[in-house]
Amino acid sequence: MSVSQDDLKLAAAQVALGHVEHGMKLGIGTGSTAEAFIGLLAEKVGQGFQVTGVPTSERTARLCLDLGIPLATLDEAPRLDLTIDGADEIDPGLNLIKGGGGALLREKIVAHASKQFVVIADESKLVASLGAFPLPIEVNAFGLEATRLAISEVYAQLGLEGELRLRVRDGVPFETDGGHYILDASFGHISDPKAVSELLHGIPGVVEHGMFIGMAAMAIVAGTDSVRTLEA
Repeated sequence: MSVSQDDLKLAAAQVALGHVEHGMKLGIGTGSTAEAFIGLLAEKVGQGFQVTGVPTSERTARLCLDLGIPLATLDEAPRLDLTIDGADEIDPGLNLIKGGGGALLREKIVAHASKQFVVIADESKLVASLGAFPLPIEVNAFGLEATRLAISEVYAQLGLEGELRLRVRDGVPFETDGGHYILDASFGHISDPKAVSELLHGIPGVVEHGMFIGMAAMAIVAGTDSVRTLEA
């Protein structure tokens, strides 16, 4: 019997649920893998398990409320015990690319506020090095073209060439929950994530980027034969 990607996401989410303890303040991620986890968590909450969730997006907040998971804002619960979230890429050092769903800024803030950040994924997200998945860069709408040019110059400085595309949905620029735009940078292999991160953060119009460097303590990765737990 073949195993679907949805089955793998569910298997990783099930293992992650075992790391959630009664009474925790829990950061809850965004995306299809995180939503598999949310469904399992809601079942457990329905049986009397107590957690306080802090969502990383408006979409996640709506889903949690629909399923009966109690929520708080990060201002109400500024220190979290654990965050569970997905990833678009995971390298051997557990550095990540995230933001395919457009929630990278809030995801990074919530993960940083947590004692532990655990990533769940199927094995297709494992890569030798980051960069095959376009790097989402969240930018201020004001001065968009100036910011785009500055980002292109950063990549040129590193000897990289590629496409920098404004994310568009339904014919208009995609807008994040924070009211920003996203530029997806397809420049291939990122040999020095820290250098790219520092240069991007030096551009005033860049709000945040989707590289999560040294943040994940653990990755729970589901394959066709088993679910592996990788630790940083």
